[in-house]
Amino acid sequence: MITMIFACDERGAIGRDGDLPWNQRTDLQHFKRKTLNKPIVMGRKTWDSLGRPLPSRRNIVMSRGEVEGVEQMDYDEVLALAQESEVVIIGGGEIYSLFLQHAKEVHRTVIHTQVEAADTFAPDIEGAGFYLMTEQHHPAGPNDDHAMSFQHWIC
Repeated sequence: MITMIFACDERGAIGRDGDLPWNQRTDLQHFKRKTLNKPIVMGRKTWDSLGRPLPSRRNIVMSRGEVEGVEQMDYDEVLALAQESEVVIIGGGEIYSLFLQHAKEVHRTVIHTQVEAADTFAPDIEGAGFYLMTEQHHPAGPNDDHAMSFQHWIC
């Protein structure tokens, strides 16, 4: 099964200049809970932004070129892995678009802000046939820039 997870602003922005445009510790903890002990798939730019493998997860990078220090797979290999276990797509924009048609669940965090000069955007999950199952609103915690809403979508 393929699951996707991302945080976006109120207009769907997920990145600016190769990085997250906010600091949201509460969302990072949510991300960890949803991805722990699962294979995570990302593009090279997301891998570069992390700077290291995420612990207790099988880190997989999709790239047109070689990437040192991490397992690489192509599209068909990721789809085959998803037949055996849940695979979580963690970004970026191109990788989300590539796997949207195969995803069965999306964990979306809406960060209640609007990012100026965003250059990477989340896929349109509503237009792809997903519907909202649950939504939990959270005020900004002591290490969060903004309030947020955790949403669980299924297809």
